[in-house]
Amino acid sequence: MKAVAVLPGKAHSVHLRDIPAPGLGDQPQPHVTAVPEGRSVLVKVLQIGVDATDREINEALYGNAPPGGDYLVIGHESFGQVLEVGEKVTTLRPGDYVSCTVRRPGHSLFDLIGRNDITSEETYYERGINLCHGYLTETFVDDAEYMVKVPVNLKHLGVLSEPASVCAKAIEQAFLAQQRLQVWNPRRAFVLGAGQIGLLATMMLKLRGMEVYTLATKPGPHHKSDIVEAYGATYVSTRQTSMHDLAAQVGKPDLIFEATGNAEVCFRAMEILGHNGALVWTSITGGKHDVTIDGAKINLEWVLGNKLLVSSVNGNRHHFELGLQALSHGELTYPGVTERILTHPVAGLDNYAEMMRLLEDKDALKVYVNVA
Repeated sequence: MKAVAVLPGKAHSVHLRDIPAPGLGDQPQPHVTAVPEGRSVLVKVLQIGVDATDREINEALYGNAPPGGDYLVIGHESFGQVLEVGEKVTTLRPGDYVSCTVRRPGHSLFDLIGRNDITSEETYYERGINLCHGYLTETFVDDAEYMVKVPVNLKHLGVLSEPASVCAKAIEQAFLAQQRLQVWNPRRAFVLGAGQIGLLATMMLKLRGMEVYTLATKPGPHHKSDIVEAYGATYVSTRQTSMHDLAAQVGKPDLIFEATGNAEVCFRAMEILGHNGALVWTSITGGKHDVTIDGAKINLEWVLGNKLLVSSVNGNRHHFELGLQALSHGELTYPGVTERILTHPVAGLDNYAEMMRLLEDKDALKVYVNVA
């Protein structure tokens, strides 16, 4: 069967290749963990979302092939339909729509209790990213444990399951950490960035009843600003109003959700957070970027203001379920808005070159491949 893969360590090596089609009894990651007998699920891939992670893997910034191999099948944002299930699978049946989690467990205590998303081991295993093949192929097999059922009435948003899980986890982590205050009722949020993560976070924070300002560079009106406003939030161009000026105008935020991929923005956000507030970092900022800040001032304000920095990455099954619940709630509250995030479909695995080209296009909000 066809698959889109890279040669890790070799920049711009993305290519189409033939790989063996898996059977229900195959082990997808024997070097990591074995699928228990009777727990396998065979899935036909329908759509795969791609993002900056896939671009950066193709640029050889990170990513490793499974042991003994020289290629890595990429694609970690999965959506497919169940073809066949093992005899011990009771939660899924053929015809169900599913998304699949990304990280697989290592051997730390967190991995053993199902929290592989926060493994304490230096080596981590992620499908399509590190040491495990991904989903940009025609079919795949995995343990039912890592599959989350997508409601049939939500199948048009199924390819957003993974990014929605990232947002849902990050917001939940902030609220869990803020239990330290015993009472925390955030009313104002700044979302930094208007990519897929920023937009989904905007929706989820609005669903919590918050006053949300979504900041990005380009002045509106345009497609992203239209989506922000359709969610009932306020779009702000930082070319016209800096986040510092916005904080002076509307008040400091209780919660900042950072999703820009810009190291300077990550640290500048520390300068505007309100007392008892939480700043959530979700970006992965690669390369080198020196930032000059007044460390003494930030230290003083953060200690005296009881402020909190939370970082969040990846998600487990629980977070996928939370993300799907938020997508469903959002669809009922803002009908048709979230689907507008899906801007750039690619027809089939054969068009992988077009897929990678679109990942370089700043106007391409969400690129995804229609596999079947």
